[in-house]
Amino acid sequence: MEAGTLLRSAVPLSPTRRRFVSRPNSVRASLSPRGGYQGPRPKREWVADWVSKNDDFVRSLPIYVGGASLFAVLFNRTVSGIAPVADASSSQSRADLLTLGLAVTNILNGLVWLSIRPKSISVVNPNGVECQRIYHDLPDPVISELIWAWESLSDVTCCRSLVVIYDGICILQIGFADISNSNGSEPMVVDTDKLMKGSLYNGVLKSGSQSYLANLALYPGKSELPFLPSNTQAVILQPLGDKGIAIVGGDTIRGFTSSDQCKKEFE
Repeated sequence: MEAGTLLRSAVPLSPTRRRFVSRPNSVRASLSPRGGYQGPRPKREWVADWVSKNDDFVRSLPIYVGGASLFAVLFNRTVSGIAPVADASSSQSRADLLTLGLAVTNILNGLVWLSIRPKSISVVNPNGVECQRIYHDLPDPVISELIWAWESLSDVTCCRSLVVIYDGICILQIGFADISNSNGSEPMVVDTDKLMKGSLYNGVLKSGSQSYLANLALYPGKSELPFLPSNTQAVILQPLGDKGIAIVGGDTIRGFTSSDQCKKEFE
């Protein structure tokens, strides 16, 4: 009995359990006294950098490899003393034919790489005139907000044209606009009635979400935006509730990033 009592007192029946809390791994980065950065450094893709800097050479590399292989096969055929006529029963002839096929395939592949190149995307100068039209009945605080929004967009994005339609009225047309046909020096006026009957306007209001035309030239709805410069590259259609939209025109194909689109939705 005494031994059992001593055993129970030495080893408790329900020992307290320790809780182990998992802590997320953290990466420490600090500055040395001399101002140097101490921490993980980004990995550099040497192969990708080299390929991007030598794009022409990489594209023509299969031609060089295929030409060298073709020359090596013909040279080996000549030096080895094998008859120039291919013999189906000869293993050497079959190997040479297979090698010739691979060499020609490399040459053709190199020609395809050289003929297909990604189209370079560059900033264009809008074909039009600058304008600033603001609806006269707007209060001064609203006008200040509209001007602030335009300056913000034009400074940090590729926005070059901004048109705001609200409650059937064009309350703002600022930036570059196409030249009017009636007067060669005046910017084209936005025809709100015609715009509100188009598929772009109704589609944006119906969906209630932003529409991004990354390459405006590929969309047939471009004809519904004649007031924008003829070489406008990208357009964002941002609904303003259920009473209007904001039309943002850019000077670069796919120039508006995802963060730019989020900013316009927030604004």
